[in-house]
Amino acid sequence: MEINGVAHVMLTVSNFEKCLPFYEKLLPFLGLRPVIKNDQTLYCVGGRTAVGITRGDDTHRGERFVQRRVGLHHACFRTREHADVDEAHKFLVGIGAKIVHPPEDGPWAPGYYSVLFEDPDGIRLEINHVLGKGLLA
Repeated sequence: MEINGVAHVMLTVSNFEKCLPFYEKLLPFLGLRPVIKNDQTLYCVGGRTAVGITRGDDTHRGERFVQRRVGLHHACFRTREHADVDEAHKFLVGIGAKIVHPPEDGPWAPGYYSVLFEDPDGIRLEINHVLGKGLLA
């Protein structure tokens, strides 16, 4: 068996009201379109995957993401072109995302190029491009 990509990623956010407008801009920019939107969830589909956010329990309201705690470290979205990373960076700056690092080359695979940023809850997200088949070449 070989998987055919990631079906979906669901992120639980502590401040749904603050995160919703961020993801309503980011996900369509990435080519994902909303298919579910209510007072608990935003779920967008495109590019052979889906990404959603869901409201966290009230007991966790106001908590910030901690990257090294057990659970998600970060989520990364791969682009088709190197220039897409630069375009994404400009878009992210325009919507007020916290940029952890601007577009830069990385050592993780030949031609690895990425921007790292955070959503309003501090959840780390990345947009990257890797030349060809990367490590699978």
